[in-house]
Amino acid sequence: MEPIINSLLETDAYKFSMGQAIYHQYSGYKTTWTFKCRNKDVHFTQEMVDEIIRQIRMYCDLRFTKEELEYLDQIKWIKGSYCDFLRLWAPHFEDFSISTDSDCGLSIETRGTWLNTSMYEIPVLAIVNEVYFRMAYDYDKLFDSFKKRLEEKIQKLESGEINIGSFSEFGLRRRLSGEAQALAVKSLSEHKYPDSVFVGTSNVYLAKKFGLVPVGTMAHEWIMCVGQGNHKHNPSYSNWYALDAWVREYGVLNGIALTDCITTDCFLQDFQLTFATLFSGVRHDSGDPCEWGDKMIDHYNLLEIDPKSKTLLFSDSLNFEKADRIKKYFQGRAKVAFGIGTYIANDTDVPALNIVMKTTLCNGMDVAKISDTRGKGMCKNPAYVHYLQRCIDWRMENHTGDNSLRV
Repeated sequence: MEPIINSLLETDAYKFSMGQAIYHQYSGYKTTWTFKCRNKDVHFTQEMVDEIIRQIRMYCDLRFTKEELEYLDQIKWIKGSYCDFLRLWAPHFEDFSISTDSDCGLSIETRGTWLNTSMYEIPVLAIVNEVYFRMAYDYDKLFDSFKKRLEEKIQKLESGEINIGSFSEFGLRRRLSGEAQALAVKSLSEHKYPDSVFVGTSNVYLAKKFGLVPVGTMAHEWIMCVGQGNHKHNPSYSNWYALDAWVREYGVLNGIALTDCITTDCFLQDFQLTFATLFSGVRHDSGDPCEWGDKMIDHYNLLEIDPKSKTLLFSDSLNFEKADRIKKYFQGRAKVAFGIGTYIANDTDVPALNIVMKTTLCNGMDVAKISDTRGKGMCKNPAYVHYLQRCIDWRMENHTGDNSLRV
């Protein structure tokens, strides 16, 4: 099989935005990441595992080119000091532990500095996904079904049957293949739609290739590690620590806050006037999207901030029809945008994989997320999840909004 990852730019944009902040503020942090396949009927054969190992070895041989670093340096929120670091940075295969010791037949863990291990997540998932679909199915037939469905999607946008406003492609980690994602991004960018605008992709390599905007700010790992990777922190204030560090790094730039790492209700206790003013919007990634949006609009109104000046970015298991309904629901009440992943990058005649790679330890301590949808977390220690939930409950019941108790 040809190399699946051909450039270190081939990752999601938020890996660079988080990476820069990690480099400047948390370079000493160490993390462990764990792979999980949530599909109960999927099994990786020994041949698949061998190919995944070979592909990861090839990925670890890549280095940033001068042209790629010059491209990153032109992004307004990326600083020269971080580009200098990336000039020297390289993936380390010795950070990986890969075996067949799991129910699905594939076990992957990475251990090392947060600077390194954070960068592995997206390429590894893209490799696993493509190896699986090329080896488990007739890939040419899958790709034909992918192209047919993509054409139907574009036709619905062009005809005005579907109107979703601003949307981006977020499918790198679960794409059918590099070929499929590139086709989707290129095709979507070449067409004009009556009430939809394709604004970019999370894949920085494809953004550069097609002259699009690389889209992405922060992920759950940022809140989990910043908020829970220091034993002195009260983990129910994870959002405050994460938002504060983000503002120190970026000010008003690059500001879409993720709300659901330790529940949106807890997030809102820290998302008060200063943060709500500085951040240009918020991202939804679990729970009912309309209930979440109503809650965010009510919160902005309570702070006397016009919700129509803020963006509600939706990114949880979206398709065009769902995005169309959400857009209609919030019409005239707030700016709405969508990050759409698997539906664009891996919609074929067979079900997509539901694979993740999550931070499970930071500085030797358990970390966890408790999102608005139960079951999306991946902590190995149930006792820590229970402790985190008790901290959240205690704060919500007794010290709402009191940031003097962060430590």
